[in-house]
Amino acid sequence: MDVNNAFLHGNIIDDIYMSQPQAFVNSHFLDYVCKLHKALYDLKQAPRAWYNALKDFLVTYGFINSIFDTPLFVYNRDGVVATFLLM
Repeated sequence: MDVNNAFLHGNIIDDIYMSQPQAFVNSHFLDYVCKLHKALYDLKQAPRAWYNALKDFLVTYGFINSIFDTPLFVYNRDGVVATFLLM
């Protein structure tokens, strides 16, 4: 599975602000900041946002998140057993 762009599309729950990017500084509002609506690569919250989105998706389809190892998800229904491990 290719997840190279996953961090660019992750929704963030917290309010996070950043200074205006140099190429896009508004000369009329120099003291303004930008509020982020999506996660960025360098953002500390990006991996957590991506994990929460994936977790919600897997739980919706019947996977159970392991309480002993959080990156492990197990599906067990009607004789079908599947494991999903994030690395």
